Amino acid sequence: MLILISPAKSLDYESTTHQQNFTIPHFAKDTEKLALQLKKFSVSDLEKLMGISKKLAELNFERFQKFLPKFDLKNSKQALLVFDGDVYGPIEKDKFSQADFDFAQKNLRILSGFYGILKPLDLMQPYRLEMGTDFKKTSLEKNLKIKNLYQFWGDKISQYLNLEKSEYLINLASEEYFSAINSKEILAKIINIIFKEKKGDGYKIIGIHAKKARGMMVNFIIRNKIVDLDGLKGFGVGGYYFVEEVSDEGNFVFVR
Repeated sequence: MLILISPAKSLDYESTTHQQNFTIPHFAKDTEKLALQLKKFSVSDLEKLMGISKKLAELNFERFQKFLPKFDLKNSKQALLVFDGDVYGPIEKDKFSQADFDFAQKNLRILSGFYGILKPLDLMQPYRLEMGTDFKKTSLEKNLKIKNLYQFWGDKISQYLNLEKSEYLINLASEEYFSAINSKEILAKIINIIFKEKKGDGYKIIGIHAKKARGMMVNFIIRNKIVDLDGLKGFGVGGYYFVEEVSDEGNFVFVR
């Protein structure tokens, strides 16, 4: 069983960690190609490309300028320990045993616009690059012949996931990131996880709550070493519970 989640915009390179184990991103060479092109962008170019403030553009300009093709613990940090925010907050990384990290390394994958896909202990240098970034009328379109990152990654991520030879692919990623995968090419059975909140006489998906629930489920899977669908259906953190009546073989619905 392989679990997919999205990355986060918030990055934590300040907190110290005693986790010395690490791996190198599978698509490091592809990331280097992107970085070489993004190094050419000015602050104003990045501000326009990403639709961000000048302050954030200056930060990311500096990040791209400092990017190095060699990853080590001086310029990088393990992906699961870096990403912060709504999804990653509920993941109790500071309480993980080595067995927890080992399980996560084997069963959890993080989709990324800049790195393609990351294992939890893959080293990553700081970046900001959303999977949905539009490259039309930029030097990236001209030099790499791509209009967006979906084109850049193509079927690479899907082929990588097939090499994992997992029976089930548990989708806890956002639509923006899961769209980087060619679902028709995936050999594993895809299970989409849906979290809903009771509102009046019905249930609705509330974005912020769904993000936190994804993190809670990731934490639940890792801490309890869940390896099958029955175990997954047993998720009951934060008041959520599995509702079989509104679920089907490809969509598991949890409500509260």
